[in-house]
Amino acid sequence: MQTEPLSRAASPRRLVIATRESRLALWQAEHVQARLRALYPDCVVELNGMTTRGDQILDRALSKVGGKGLFVKELEQALADGSADLAVHSLKDVPMELPEGFALALVMEREDARDAWVSARAPHFGALPAGAVVGTSSLRREMQIRALRPDLRIVPLRGNLDTRLRKLDAGEYDGIVLAAAGLKRLGLEQRIRALLDTDELLPAVGQAALGIEIRAARADTLAALAPLRHLPSELAAGAERALARRLGGSCSTPLGAHAQWHDGARLVLRARLGLPDGSRMLRVEVAAEVRAAAEAEALGERAAQALYGQGAEALLAELAALAG
Repeated sequence: MQTEPLSRAASPRRLVIATRESRLALWQAEHVQARLRALYPDCVVELNGMTTRGDQILDRALSKVGGKGLFVKELEQALADGSADLAVHSLKDVPMELPEGFALALVMEREDARDAWVSARAPHFGALPAGAVVGTSSLRREMQIRALRPDLRIVPLRGNLDTRLRKLDAGEYDGIVLAAAGLKRLGLEQRIRALLDTDELLPAVGQAALGIEIRAARADTLAALAPLRHLPSELAAGAERALARRLGGSCSTPLGAHAQWHDGARLVLRARLGLPDGSRMLRVEVAAEVRAAAEAEALGERAAQALYGQGAEALLAELAALAG
């Protein structure tokens, strides 16, 4: 699918970007900053860095302390009080429902959505000996890895990307699974031992895409940001997010989903939903011609309905019980 050219808005005088202060989050914000400066040379584009609760709580799984929304609440407060005009997020961290008064302005062009295997001990998690330790705090990854290798030990791994790599290098894990996009964006592609095909591990909803959030009333900011929109990425992510929304998906839901374009306007959406131990997993694949947001959302809804037809309601109830 081709992105239609957009007319350029009147140049804003100043834009402030709210961002987390991790190295990857700053790279993402600086990327948006550079794009905006190129679009509007006379505009002052500044960063407002902050530490979120999600960055501070590292001793517990996100699913136990409020979910990935912990990464965006402080940034939304900066939007609300006017100290920032836009917030840059990893789209996979953005809740499926935003608080009243906020809007997802657009999705930028997606990086490689696959997961990456990082290890000095094995070229692939499939080559590890029984009992080897794999680090991840993603229930989605745990579900899919356990389904393939139930003999491995899956051990929680929290912290920013650099912290996770340090823990691996210290010998705490035989290998870890990270998003390939983050490694590539930070120039750490050489740490990737293997890119995990989506047939093995479906990525998280919205993985590798950047989303920009604004206050819903800021039509001026929306117009200024419009040239950053990448419609194919936005529609693909929109289908994935509609699926997760219909399922009530959060970081406590082991859900993998990935939408890919085929033959121009045909979007193929695959999803897996199951138990963290990999003992049960529902799978679905749906496709449709998609040219607009409503069609993308309808595709996601259809995928969710197909999962419900396979028993997703009972499985989600079991997951809720496991989550306590």
